[in-house]
Amino acid sequence: MRLLHTSDWHIGRSLHGTDLLAEQEQVLGGLADVVRAESVDVVLVAGDVYDRAVPSADATGVLDRVLMRLRSAGAQVVLTPGNHDSARRLGFGAGLLARSGVHVRAMTPALDEPVMLDDEHGDVAVYGLPYLEPEVARHELGLPDARGHEAVVGAAMDRVRADLFLRPRTRSVVLAHAFVGGGLPSESERDICVGGVDLVSAAVFDGIDYVALGHLHRPQSLSDRIRYSGSPLAYSFGEAGQQKQAWLVDLDASGLSEVRPVPLPTPRPLTVLRGELAELLADPELASVTEHFVSAQLTDAIRPADPMRQLQGRFPHAVHLEWAGTGPAGDQRSYTERLAGRSDLEVAGEFVSHVRTVGATPAELELLGRALAAAAHEEALA
Repeated sequence: MRLLHTSDWHIGRSLHGTDLLAEQEQVLGGLADVVRAESVDVVLVAGDVYDRAVPSADATGVLDRVLMRLRSAGAQVVLTPGNHDSARRLGFGAGLLARSGVHVRAMTPALDEPVMLDDEHGDVAVYGLPYLEPEVARHELGLPDARGHEAVVGAAMDRVRADLFLRPRTRSVVLAHAFVGGGLPSESERDICVGGVDLVSAAVFDGIDYVALGHLHRPQSLSDRIRYSGSPLAYSFGEAGQQKQAWLVDLDASGLSEVRPVPLPTPRPLTVLRGELAELLADPELASVTEHFVSAQLTDAIRPADPMRQLQGRFPHAVHLEWAGTGPAGDQRSYTERLAGRSDLEVAGEFVSHVRTVGATPAELELLGRALAAAAHEEALA
């Protein structure tokens, strides 16, 4: 049996306010071409199908069309909700969808009920663990004293192994959405929780032939049988230049046989530029990135006027801009150091210089002085 491991589709996500639905549909719809070219039997989606619990109508339309393409290409689909999804909403109509070959495993009490598939070697049990929020899942699993992700995911896997024990000679696959120890995060994940209690040990998944993980957006292998596929698109400029992929997973009669990466296309690459605005607008070597999503770090000593409008004149898909200039005279002292021992008027003048990199004019200083004097007078009368 051949499986295609994907995750973190995040349908409906934007990049610094720029809609990505067209790019998402292009990449996700293109998975159908992989299904045909590689004779994929099952497509796995390990959580974060949508980017929000209540997706837009346009986002649900993209998912509908993508699932139709995957089924038309001949693959069944197994998907689970992640921390961005609403399990109840994603699971609506799961019974009807299963009849068409799209299996949504969204209910925690049923996580030990696998999707049963078969090939020439026998049965394959695919277990879908929905994202397990500890405070909710511990009650759903009957473990009121459980704390943290490892406890609830461990309990879920105990149930999976108990069911698998009753299915001798059945090969097994688990989908899980979690932060497993040893994984490397990217800038675009949103923390499941804080303080380290979100970490789950890889040992929790012992006894399974292949574990398809979701949550981390960087493709990576924790072991031969435990892997993150990563997100199909880059969702932050920290992922610029990262080759996105899915994992092609083969199971033979004895279990896991081979895993290899399948590169995914990049509809619009992400590029980070740094330099003075005039240089970025004139540099002929940047002609190749004019249609990329662009993040620019401007190093001009004085903040340019209306820099985003100018930047988008050459790079129409520039979506992020930050000023990295040092200000007048290249003063490298901290803001606190520059204010030490100053009068209120001097502090106000320094604030003007800090914000716009050009010092206050004499007329502006006079106005600031009047305002400060009036404020002091009102405070004295209070």
